[in-house]
Amino acid sequence: MRQTNKNRVFRRDIAMGAMALDRRRREGFGCLVAFIGSIPVANWMVGNVGTVCVPQGPCLIPVAPDVMAPSGVLMVGIALVLRDLVQRRLGKLWTAGAILIGAAASAILSPPMLVVASASAFLLSEFTDFAVYTPLQKRRLITAVVASSVVGLIVDSIVFLYLAFGSLDYLLGQVIGKSWMVVLAIPAIWWLRERDKRLGLAPV
Repeated sequence: MRQTNKNRVFRRDIAMGAMALDRRRREGFGCLVAFIGSIPVANWMVGNVGTVCVPQGPCLIPVAPDVMAPSGVLMVGIALVLRDLVQRRLGKLWTAGAILIGAAASAILSPPMLVVASASAFLLSEFTDFAVYTPLQKRRLITAVVASSVVGLIVDSIVFLYLAFGSLDYLLGQVIGKSWMVVLAIPAIWWLRERDKRLGLAPV
């Protein structure tokens, strides 16, 4: 009788583990698709969405009183958080591959004058995010997401503005705009962490 009960518990644990693995993969690929999809959206927004569109320049949105930023900063902020979730669900190799695909997509979809700036900023900022997030994420998920995203968005802003325009005029606006998206993502990250605990979903 005891052996039968043990077998049932064993089979149940295996089934639950398989379900958790399947859920983790599905959510991971969902984040991966959203991460890659955020790149063309960001590029489109820079040229088409804003309260003011500068001739031969970006479309701008207000991100703080008297502070403007290219509208694409909203999607860049989201992309940094999505990258962290891809790593949590799928692991480092998938994340590295996603970054390389993202950089290629950024280069292909950017206006010719912004190809180098866009691809370089994306590549450097995402791998910087990767380096900061990796040692922190298993113990302190929210800290890892916030710290890595802040570092990544600063790198992205400096590299992009310097290579694209030879100027850091929009740096403050870029940092503030991307930071807003990271801050808004914190409740969702907290909820995800607590749900993962309940379901027994450990990070990869």
